[in-house]
Amino acid sequence: MSGTRKQRSQATGSAALILGRAARIEDAIQEFREKRARSRGLLPTVIPYAGYGGAGWVRVLGRVLLTREARSPRPSVRGWRSFTSVAVNDVNVVITIGKTEHRVHADRGGVIDVRLKSRLSPGWRTVTMRTDDPDGPDSAAVEAPVYIVDGETRFGLLSDIDDTVMVTALPRPLLAAWNTFVLNEHARTPTPGMAVLYDRIIKAHDGSPTIYLSTGAWNVAPTLSRFLGRNLYPRGPMLLTDWGPTHDRLFRSGRQHKVDSLARLATEFPDVKWLLVGDDGQHDEEIYGEFALAHPNNVAAVAIRQLSSGEAVLAGGRSKADDYSRRTDVPWVYAPDGAGLASGLAGIGVL
Repeated sequence: MSGTRKQRSQATGSAALILGRAARIEDAIQEFREKRARSRGLLPTVIPYAGYGGAGWVRVLGRVLLTREARSPRPSVRGWRSFTSVAVNDVNVVITIGKTEHRVHADRGGVIDVRLKSRLSPGWRTVTMRTDDPDGPDSAAVEAPVYIVDGETRFGLLSDIDDTVMVTALPRPLLAAWNTFVLNEHARTPTPGMAVLYDRIIKAHDGSPTIYLSTGAWNVAPTLSRFLGRNLYPRGPMLLTDWGPTHDRLFRSGRQHKVDSLARLATEFPDVKWLLVGDDGQHDEEIYGEFALAHPNNVAAVAIRQLSSGEAVLAGGRSKADDYSRRTDVPWVYAPDGAGLASGLAGIGVL
């Protein structure tokens, strides 16, 4: 083996060792926190998230956390509270769809993300979830909303969240930490005109699904859900990700999460054309452009919100993606707010 190849092999082995060790350390910390929380009387509780499905199947989403029973809801929540909750590792969960029970397993972060068979009719429906905990009493069953897409549906709305429907300046680490861990959720700023735009889109395409795709962590799902509802955005599932090390990288790739989610939607709904909405401050143009090249029959249009000069500075600059609007036959619309995007979308027949 040459010296260069040997050094590369040693470097790869060292990196794998570090990554594996980081994941084990995270697991050890998680196990300690879980034991301590249980000793204080906290019990497993399923936090339901909105899911979606199609003919014959449903994707159910949720998370299992250790909480106190009969906990009163807080009218105002700071982001850091979402990250101090203790997830339950590797817990069994019973999901009931109609009269059929399915036993599934939450992942190492307590996240439930499973695709199950179902006979639910189109529209908003509910499934129930509860824990099946061998170390204590089962949690009370909770209802999780799921949106079943009609087989005749040919249009859907998929939207980014950060700097698209909510002004966050996410990529700058200090501001991201402030927005996530400190800022009161009622102080988060909606993007002008976007809620009105989405309402018009959904009314123009009755029965179409709305899905929010973000690089945010599942920890902030309840906060984001309340924000979307309070600012009158259409109801829809959120596809978020998890934080922390894996066995092949120290931090999960938010970009890859978006790429994989889009590819999955194209497979699950091959006849649906998506209106992809994002901003020019991160990787949305590149991700949407690559998706449009690979799946042109699954994209109705791409709408990009242009950040202001100040927002672009806070967001770490504008994206430097190739001009995908010239490389694909998919129409692209650019504007700084919802009203401008509405005008552009009306011009290409989406509104």
